[in-house]
Amino acid sequence: MNINRPADNPIVLPGMRVKTSERPPPRRVHGLGWLPTNLRNHIIAMLGELVGTFLFLFFAFAATQVANAAAAGAAINNGSASQYPNVAVLLYISLAFGFSLAVNVWVFFRISGGLFNPAVTLGLCLIGAVGWIRGALVMFAQMVGAIAAAGVVSCLFPGPLRVRTVLSSNTSVVRGLFIEMFLTALLIFTIFMLAAEKHKGTFLAPVGIGLSLFVAELAGVFFTGGSLNPARSFGPDVILHTFNGYHWIYWVGPALGALLAVALYRLIKALDPRIYNCAEVIFSELPSLTVDLIVYWAGRPTTKPLVPRKGLSASSFDSISSKIAVRFA
Repeated sequence: MNINRPADNPIVLPGMRVKTSERPPPRRVHGLGWLPTNLRNHIIAMLGELVGTFLFLFFAFAATQVANAAAAGAAINNGSASQYPNVAVLLYISLAFGFSLAVNVWVFFRISGGLFNPAVTLGLCLIGAVGWIRGALVMFAQMVGAIAAAGVVSCLFPGPLRVRTVLSSNTSVVRGLFIEMFLTALLIFTIFMLAAEKHKGTFLAPVGIGLSLFVAELAGVFFTGGSLNPARSFGPDVILHTFNGYHWIYWVGPALGALLAVALYRLIKALDPRIYNCAEVIFSELPSLTVDLIVYWAGRPTTKPLVPRKGLSASSFDSISSKIAVRFA
């Protein structure tokens, strides 16, 4: 008899609570389970985009408010406003937007995709990664989230709201339009290649996406405010009831950037670069592998039999073949 092991049939006295080995099933909130699947998924995506956009822009707006308020105070103390960029302020704002996007995309990409940007949503709709109905719904949610973020920052932080996107004194409307277009194209193309194209490093896509926005903000904050996102410009203007005559460039520019990114993405897809990537990896790591094997796993089989080159064992040949199949499937 093992005294360290509980008895199978213990003695139960009146008033004693018996512990059972079977745990009760977890209690689950039914929530939206009664709704049709498509409608439920749309609602979840909208909620994810609303909350995610709010969090992304709240922290970005808060940091921008701090940086611009400090810069304005320094300008008042100096008695003059410089026309040259304050590099420290630009770096602070760019880091805030880049890191805030990376963190929140990483949190919400399994819920709604972590888009937070109507221009990004448009681009994903154009390549077929997101349906048009879903795209329209999440765009609305993104706008609401941006307005809410600007409103909360305006209430929480003292002083006037200083997070609007405006053109610098030396930047024309046309220049601002094209700056927004090219910077947005960089961001969206990064999302296409890191997130829309599934690969082993997809889970690290938020890091690359955040760095892409960081680089774009470094280049654009001084000249256009670095919008790259219609919701980012629309939210503060709604709260402040102020719309500049060139506000439209923060809609048209990102939309054109989405079209440019889609065109480049489709061009690369049409060229089918997998064979070149395959050859680069194999020749750098496995110089003894035959060209026939490369062509075979790239999707272009030849009539020649696949045989290992002299000096390569059959087992090694099969192992290499299976690894290539998994890597480039």
